[in-house]
Amino acid sequence: MRPFDYHRGTGIEDATRAAAQGSFIAGGTNLIDLMKLEVMAPERLVDINRIEELRGIEATDGGGLRIGALVSNTDLANDPRVRRHWPVLSRALLSGATQQLRNKATTGGNLLQRTRCLYFYDRAMPCNKRAPGTGCGAMEGVNRILAVLGTSEHCIATHPSDMAVAMMALGAEVEIVRASGATERLPLDDLYLLPGDTPERETVLAPGDLIAAVILPAPVEGRQAYRKVRDRASYAFALVSVAAVVAVEEGRISRADLAFGGLAPKPWRNRDVEAALVGQSPSEALFDRAADILLEDARGHGDNEFKIPLARRVLKAVLADLTTGAAA
Repeated sequence: MRPFDYHRGTGIEDATRAAAQGSFIAGGTNLIDLMKLEVMAPERLVDINRIEELRGIEATDGGGLRIGALVSNTDLANDPRVRRHWPVLSRALLSGATQQLRNKATTGGNLLQRTRCLYFYDRAMPCNKRAPGTGCGAMEGVNRILAVLGTSEHCIATHPSDMAVAMMALGAEVEIVRASGATERLPLDDLYLLPGDTPERETVLAPGDLIAAVILPAPVEGRQAYRKVRDRASYAFALVSVAAVVAVEEGRISRADLAFGGLAPKPWRNRDVEAALVGQSPSEALFDRAADILLEDARGHGDNEFKIPLARRVLKAVLADLTTGAAA
C-alpha cells in the first residue's frame, strides 16, 4: 500500500474541503482492498466516521425515510420500518456479503462501490476504467459476471450493489453536498453514468462531493420481492437480480416498479418495461413481452451470453410470483 495522508473530518464542510485532493473513507470494505492492490492510490483519506450529521434513520414529512450515509447495512436491513414497509430493501441488503461486512459497510459507500471485474482488479491487465486508454481485457476475456446492457466498446463492467438495485426500484433519491457547499437531491438513477467513452467516470460526483443521505419516498401499495441468482447460495455477487414492487387491482397490474442488478454498469431501470405491464392482465405472454423490451439491446460477449436468457427467466418468475393470487 502506498503512503497517504490521513484527515479526520470534523464536519461536512471540513470533510468536503479536505477530500478535494483525496477520497472519503467510512467502512472501507471496498476501498481498503483496492488500496492494498494499488488499484486505487488516493493521496489523502478523509475519515467521515465522526460526522454525526451523516448518521441516523429519520422519518420524513412525506412518510418516507432519510437514511444517513453512515448508516450501516446491518442497521438499515434490520430497521423495523424498513422491514415492514420496504422489505425489498431489507432482503437485498441481507443477500449481500457477510454479517461482518454488513456491520461495517455504509449506505453511502455501498452506492459507490467499484466493479468486481477481474481486469479492473488486476493491474497487469488492460482496463479502461482503471487506466483510461489501455483497452478492455474483458471484451474477449473472462467476462462471465459482466454486463450485457448499457455497455460500450470501452467497458462491460457491472455495478455490484444489491442495495442500490432495491433503492432504484423504490425511487430513492440521494442527497449530495457538493465541494462548493451547495446541497442538492438527485434521483438515484441520475447519480450513475454509463461508460460511453469515459468508463473511468462512474458517477456525477466531482472530487470533494459527498453523499450525505438517501431519501426513500413513502411506501406504496403492492407486493415486494428481491430475487438474486448467483453462483453459490451466499456471499456472491449477482449474476442477475430483480427488485420489484408490483400491485394488481381488479385483475390488472396497476403498478410495476422494477430494477435489475448484474446486467449493467449501473443499477438498471427501464421505464418502458414497467409501462408495458401497467394496465394489463398478468399472463406469460405479457411477461415475455416485458422481457423482450428489457433485453432488446442486450449484447453478450461470449462467456456472459447466458445472462440474457437467465434475465428473462428471472423476470418472468418474479412477476408470476407477485401477481399470482393477487386481488382480482
